[in-house]
Amino acid sequence: MIVLAGLVIGAALGAFNARRRGGRKLDMLQYGAAYAICFALVGLFLTIFLSRTLAG
Repeated sequence: MIVLAGLVIGAALGAFNARRRGGRKLDMLQYGAAYAICFALVGLFLTIFLSRTLAG
């Protein structure tokens, strides 16, 4: 669930940043994809860390 949340939040944040900088639709898609990948990777590592820590 953390990975999916990071994916969605990253895509929205990336598109918002591109729009704020005056980007076109393709710029917003590119920023959204890049941020989504980064946030999903952070979520994946966080999920693995929490799983190993809480499992004992």
